[in-house]
Amino acid sequence: MASLAKKRALGTGEEPEEDRGESSDEGIEGVGDSGDDDSEDSDEEINEEITVDFEAHTISDSDSNGIKKLLKQLFLKANINLSQLSDLIIQQNHIGSVIRQADIPEDSDNDDDDDIDEVFGFISLLNLTERKGSECVEQIKELVLEHCEKCCPQSVAEQLDKILNDTTKPVGLLLSERFINVPPQIALPLHKQLQEEIAEAQRTNKPTGKCHFYIMISKTFKEAGKNNSTLRGGAPEKEELMFTNAEEEFFHEHAVMKFNYSVQEESDSCLAGRWSFDDVPMKPFRTVMLIPAKSISPIMEKLREYLSI
Repeated sequence: MASLAKKRALGTGEEPEEDRGESSDEGIEGVGDSGDDDSEDSDEEINEEITVDFEAHTISDSDSNGIKKLLKQLFLKANINLSQLSDLIIQQNHIGSVIRQADIPEDSDNDDDDDIDEVFGFISLLNLTERKGSECVEQIKELVLEHCEKCCPQSVAEQLDKILNDTTKPVGLLLSERFINVPPQIALPLHKQLQEEIAEAQRTNKPTGKCHFYIMISKTFKEAGKNNSTLRGGAPEKEELMFTNAEEEFFHEHAVMKFNYSVQEESDSCLAGRWSFDDVPMKPFRTVMLIPAKSISPIMEKLREYLSI
């Protein structure tokens, strides 16, 4: 069992109740009291914000199910061995963090001890080149290349295939997943911690410190029904790409290769990426980005500029 040496407050956010499978009534003052006077109120919609403090911890064996759940919201129905991928992330516990709720005071009304150990998010980096041959790694590479071949010119697909198989310039899979309601400000300390761990991995000659490129798969979406719309003069209207994890737009800006593929047929919930804003339907996508490791410094500057609390 990995130790929990890393324990830092990361901030507050709105508790993602719909992702946790719990009743939205729990933990809200005045809800659930007995009495006829409250019978009418019980039928009214409850729309209160719950403030939650988060902490980062070293990834441990007990986080397996939580990490797998978050990987599922990224890969949906893709043929990826998520159990093995989760195990690989846990095995290299010298790098990466999980987000948990901060310790709940003893006098708290919340009696569910499982809340403390719930994984609200995680960040990690997996060296795909070093893990070549692992089933989940080969499946991820196949998934990315398959969609690249469908979405991009053949020359781009060939270039990506060459990069993924070049053992002299390892490629790392950068994973940063969290529940929808966890605020983006939490990403800044997580990425800062990850970069410190990567620097230490470089110093100690560990595989995670040798990555020349990072590949990232982001949850994105576009407004539905814009494919056929045009601007004045007949030019097609550019579809705006929006990111579920807002900070990943900065990675997109520095990507040397990027493409989108639809996951409309795989999405069956809000968690998976079926969205609607102001009654405007949104189409869910996954955006693949290839980012040079040397671009991480300017990306971190952007994160500090926009996400500092």
